[in-house]
Amino acid sequence: MRESRRAVLVRLQKRFQEIYGVTEGLRYFTAPGRTELGGNHTDHNNGRVLAAAISLEAAAVAKAHENTIELRSVGWEQPFVVDLADLTPRRSEEGKTEALLRGVAAGFVKRGLKVGGFRACVESSVLQGSGLSSSAAFEILTGCILNALYNDGAVDAVKLALIGQEAENVHFGKPCGLMDQMASAAGGLVTIDFLHPSLPSVEQLTLDWEANGWALCIVDTKASHADLTPDYAAIRGEMNAVAGCFGQSVLREVKPEQFWRGVAGLRARVGDRAVLRAMHFFEENQRVDGMVKAIRASDFDAYLALVNASGYSSAEFLQNVASQGAVKHQAIPLGLALTRKFLAAKGACRVHGGGFAGTIQAYVPLKLSDDYAKTMEAVFGPGSVYRLSVRPERAGESTL
Repeated sequence: MRESRRAVLVRLQKRFQEIYGVTEGLRYFTAPGRTELGGNHTDHNNGRVLAAAISLEAAAVAKAHENTIELRSVGWEQPFVVDLADLTPRRSEEGKTEALLRGVAAGFVKRGLKVGGFRACVESSVLQGSGLSSSAAFEILTGCILNALYNDGAVDAVKLALIGQEAENVHFGKPCGLMDQMASAAGGLVTIDFLHPSLPSVEQLTLDWEANGWALCIVDTKASHADLTPDYAAIRGEMNAVAGCFGQSVLREVKPEQFWRGVAGLRARVGDRAVLRAMHFFEENQRVDGMVKAIRASDFDAYLALVNASGYSSAEFLQNVASQGAVKHQAIPLGLALTRKFLAAKGACRVHGGGFAGTIQAYVPLKLSDDYAKTMEAVFGPGSVYRLSVRPERAGESTL
């Protein structure tokens, strides 16, 4: 059973008092992780996505007189410290917590917003490296803190998401799209259209898969995300290259019929893999529309069929289930194969998030979910299967 938000915040209050000796003036903030339900690698080319907020990143925070952020995270002995006097990107911090703190603060300053020091104790139930967007949740959490402490809550969810994405792209060194940050900032189940990325369209939906008899499971295949940034960047780069052949910067600006007519000529210019990845983009965009319509119509069978179609397209066209050249380690394809064998044409499964390593997503009949967990954990290890539910709360300040 998911631990209550209050229980987490009470624990953080106690930890803050143990470390700093005070609780006066403490404020509390939460931001969710996200699970991608549809729209695999479409956001960075201004496409459509379907996502749900899950799990929780939480913090107990107090203002500091010093112009410094000092953050202590459960599971880490040493604090993360960032001097706000210097917010320039540092190569030595890429991939580290300090890069996200510095990057979010830099995003505030860039937009003429205020920043200042604070002390924080943070705890997260968002599994790191799992495709559940622990980094985006942390970025949004940091943004919410600076927003409340120094800007009177004037920064809206879209701007917080844009600041978080910028921190991840420029400071952290990961060329992500905007879906993760936007889903975390918005909370609940959302479909997001990034046609206009500086002002994305966000619509709240309702979907209770357990009421339909299904468990949504994430399987952590325990494959490392280390050194995968070039794989992620290549997807975006190749999609952009196809768009460039039509005089556009992203695929969303290219008319689908124009693309399909031009496939023969594109092969020589950008290569077959880029063409296949563009095919995935156009069809995945349509699938998200179909998934939204199925949710509105309460047609869960149609929804599951589209989830499976997304999974096959990601594997065959997008090609993000294994890193190029990987032979010995192909944990994602193995997880998908074992899941399909277990489900025996029931339910659905797909690669989850960025891909190449990390997690897969599976809709499993509730009555079989325990057996599924045992089957997958026998291969990928104890605790590798998680059941997800939607967290309706959006990111922001909270109370005990």
